[in-house]
Amino acid sequence: QVRLVESGGGLVQAGDSLRLSCAASGRTFSLYAMGWFRQAPGKEREFVVVISKSGGDTRYSDSVKGRFTISRDNAKNTVYLQMNSLKPEDTAVYFCAANRATMSTHSYNYDYWGHGTQVTVSS
Repeated sequence: QVRLVESGGGLVQAGDSLRLSCAASGRTFSLYAMGWFRQAPGKEREFVVVISKSGGDTRYSDSVKGRFTISRDNAKNTVYLQMNSLKPEDTAVYFCAANRATMSTHSYNYDYWGHGTQVTVSS
């Protein structure tokens, strides 16, 4: 069992930055690839980025590539999402998720989810 808790969301203006954190419980954090997904009102949950178990490999959605950076600290059981040059279309609830099997971009492959943190970007 892995418990995930996101933090760091908030209300910012377009062009600003935010850093989200996702803290995981347990001693098996390094066994999981970690992903960030987001869900805007009235839309389906969409993939944002995933990082491998070691942190050596990442995969980004085209919509955030070049603006967002994922990283992880396995000693602290935490994964981070640095979001720069935020746009109003980035407004969503952001979820972190853990996946033991693959660096998947599909939400159905993820085993554990946090409750999400709201990011709102005003124009």
